[in-house]
Amino acid sequence: MEKYLANEKRYDGMKYERCGRSGVLLPRVSLGFWHNFGSVDPYERSREITRYAFDNGITHFDLANNYGPAYGSAEETLGRLMDDDFRPYRDELFISTKAGYDMWAGPYGEWGSRKYLMASIDQSLRRMHLDYVDLFYSHRYDPNTPIEETLQAMVDIVRQGKALYLGISNWPLAELEKAADYLAEHDTPLLIIQDKLNMLHRDPIESGKLDFCQRRGVGMIAFSPLAQGLLTDRYLNGIPADSRMSKGKFLREEMLTSELLAYLKEQNEEAKAAGHTIAEHALRWILDQKGVTSVLVGASSTAQLQKNLLCIK
Repeated sequence: MEKYLANEKRYDGMKYERCGRSGVLLPRVSLGFWHNFGSVDPYERSREITRYAFDNGITHFDLANNYGPAYGSAEETLGRLMDDDFRPYRDELFISTKAGYDMWAGPYGEWGSRKYLMASIDQSLRRMHLDYVDLFYSHRYDPNTPIEETLQAMVDIVRQGKALYLGISNWPLAELEKAADYLAEHDTPLLIIQDKLNMLHRDPIESGKLDFCQRRGVGMIAFSPLAQGLLTDRYLNGIPADSRMSKGKFLREEMLTSELLAYLKEQNEEAKAAGHTIAEHALRWILDQKGVTSVLVGASSTAQLQKNLLCIK
């Protein structure tokens, strides 16, 4: 593949939203590396998707230490992409990673101890060929480690220059409040939370997390916006043989109840009436929620990413 030169008009079509009360502007659509960027995936396809994303104004790439499969391989793919294409554009990119879930064997390979978090950020930086990440997340709340230990490790990661900002993913609201207080007191304010939000899963709205974000000046980025493909036209006429549901991967056949199918068909009709696909309709619904900064999309092709970008108004 020829040397990559980014599209000169890459910022013309994207919209950016301020992340809480910070200086950070995130694209309304961000690219997630959870799927399609592991060692099991063709590198050239990952490269094509990432180039297309940046050429269309997606500056935010979201990773975690255990994204793959295999664990760590999505970060290794990013490291290769940095070397091949994106090193000249590093200062235009906003790169995040996380630690919290199972990553390596033994008692120090997951959760929220200082031991795990400090080792994880160093490993992540080596895999991604980066000196720092823009954003480092606690990927899940650890009920067995003192919250102060987890948060102080994150503060120290910023003070050591290994991350510029801090985020929290998948924490309960009460602990989010404590975290926001602690980080503010230690001059490393909470930038953003990442949580699952879609038309079928509205916990951040119902639990008060979006209200928390607006009240505390914190950003919010939504993952799983299409409910692993349920909020697309994929399942409107049955279960395709090559789908995640048919393979029992993330989705199970019993999830597609008659009630859910009726709801999906109703939303599809609403979308069609507005001239949209159901996927575009579902992404627009998230971006319309007050307090949402950006939506994380995955993509297995540039065509899929192109369709997802139609949600930007």
